[in-house]
Amino acid sequence: MKPLNQCEQCTVHKESTFIKYGINMSRYDYLVALAGNPNTGKSTVFNNLTGLKQHTGNWPGKTVTRAEGAFSYRDKKFKIVDLPGTYSLLTMSTDEEIARDFLLFGKPDVTVVVVDATRIERNLNLVLQILEITDHVVICLNLIDEAKRHNLEIDVLQLSRDIGVPVVPTAARHKKGMETLMQSIYDVATGAYQCKPKRLKNISPKASRAIENLTKQLNDIFPHLHNARWIAMRLLEGDQRIINAIRSGELGTIHQEETTQEKLKSYGYETV
Repeated sequence: MKPLNQCEQCTVHKESTFIKYGINMSRYDYLVALAGNPNTGKSTVFNNLTGLKQHTGNWPGKTVTRAEGAFSYRDKKFKIVDLPGTYSLLTMSTDEEIARDFLLFGKPDVTVVVVDATRIERNLNLVLQILEITDHVVICLNLIDEAKRHNLEIDVLQLSRDIGVPVVPTAARHKKGMETLMQSIYDVATGAYQCKPKRLKNISPKASRAIENLTKQLNDIFPHLHNARWIAMRLLEGDQRIINAIRSGELGTIHQEETTQEKLKSYGYETV
């Protein structure tokens, strides 16, 4: 990864074709989710990528504001959905439920997590939760200019190695690092960059066995589910929203099979 002051000199920057499409999303190649804690500059990153100043509506059935747009980079078109700012995916506030459900059921090709470079430790809680759901993540390390102003030195390459996904330093207010961010989104979406996220390992043997067994059952019932391990963990936590989605079959609505209800019953689950 190139430092910010070298980005403008790279061949990718000179040869890229970046077009802001605003709300023109009739066709797209890849779906991008934009997540992050509140006050990390997420909306500024969104505006830089799409060219939008303000285009908002509400999530279906919710009063929480949503924003989405599109941009083209090199030979691909990306639709980007700005998720509500949230500190966690594990509680039941409306904002967190919307963000979590989109990551679970919306199946974005890439999830960009905007992180405040001056408060990395605080922001990593959400990052680690998202990495339990999806492999295809890019960390946008925003407010890097503020970090430097406070004499905070961040080893971006080591952070990327530790997390296992691309980490891109940006100063979105000054449009710094946006080209490198788009390149990383492109690389993860097209498979040019293979993410190898680091996941939680300090789990007891008993819990590990339970997670493994539940994951196998979920993969059998919903064979196209791409985040069965995380869902298994939430079931063990007693997450009622996930329990209801299992019972109703909602969890498999994207690739619903006729035998889903029968498989649920065969494992002893009550269905509705």
